[in-house]
Amino acid sequence: MKKVVSLSLSVIALGVQPLLADSLSDSYLAMFRPLPVDAPAPGNELNEAKINLGRMLYYETRISKGGKMSCNSCHQLDAYGQDNLPFSPGHDGKLGGRSSPSTYNAAIHLAQFWDGRAPSVEEQAKGPVLNPIEMGMPSADFVVELLKSIPGYVDAFKAAFPGESDPITYDNFGKAIGAFERKLMTPGRWDEYLKGKKDALTAEELKGYETFAKAGCATCHNGPGVGGAMYQKLGLVKAWPELKDNGRMEATKQESDKHFFKVPSLRNVTETGPYLHDGSVKTLEDMVAKMGEYQLGKTLTKEEVSSIVTFLKALKGDVPKAYIAQPKLPESGPNTPKA
Repeated sequence: MKKVVSLSLSVIALGVQPLLADSLSDSYLAMFRPLPVDAPAPGNELNEAKINLGRMLYYETRISKGGKMSCNSCHQLDAYGQDNLPFSPGHDGKLGGRSSPSTYNAAIHLAQFWDGRAPSVEEQAKGPVLNPIEMGMPSADFVVELLKSIPGYVDAFKAAFPGESDPITYDNFGKAIGAFERKLMTPGRWDEYLKGKKDALTAEELKGYETFAKAGCATCHNGPGVGGAMYQKLGLVKAWPELKDNGRMEATKQESDKHFFKVPSLRNVTETGPYLHDGSVKTLEDMVAKMGEYQLGKTLTKEEVSSIVTFLKALKGDVPKAYIAQPKLPESGPNTPKA
């Protein structure tokens, strides 16, 4: 309890004020904030033309080897931003090395990918396209050449990046997809409760939150994303069984980062299984019990696990159906290359 309160006071010291509470203490609720409408970035203005371009590129399959895969193939927007597979197949059917995380609410995280190797959604968007297992494009220059050969994209990039003499660049490709993703938010009843609507959650859900917070889950799963704001060692107090992935160490090459991963967001967690970086945990109940054992050093009772899961169900938000509607994509030009 002292640890949680201490963290809450730290949050308050940083300027985040306690929110309206009912049966829950202000010290717990001070660790959370409602989802923002978007996640603006200083170097990437969110104008309508850029967002519309980003939406097209998110659904574009021509930026993959064989022309069959898009961002949406592994991060399906009508399925809460992922594909419910332990590992996603790439352009030739080979599986990736980690589970595909959701793109919803990702722009508010401290970094992207399980190991945090990309600092922003703009940088993350450029990675899978060139990954030989994922989308398999030969080079950034080839992607740029392809886009320049499609008249509709030439016009769309000019509108999205006005004033630039050569707007079709790989960096602008990432900025456009990033701009689209920065508004991929899924607010729900939890946000209404945090804003002061006391009846937004049921008594059972409020009890579940109290169980969640008092167990210590909120120490890592906090902020507007209910996670995504820090790195933590998997197997913090008890070694995680058969853990082969070195986690963040793969990106930083620092031994101190071995087995550390970005703490996942718990928003929409009921919709985004299987769980962990390797999809090795199939049910939410099992995931909660394992978190108690290996991260907190506690054996949670069946009643406590069930109560926490009841709260987690309340973190399911609303998918912005109109915003994610697949747009009509520009037609290929006469000299559009194929990878």
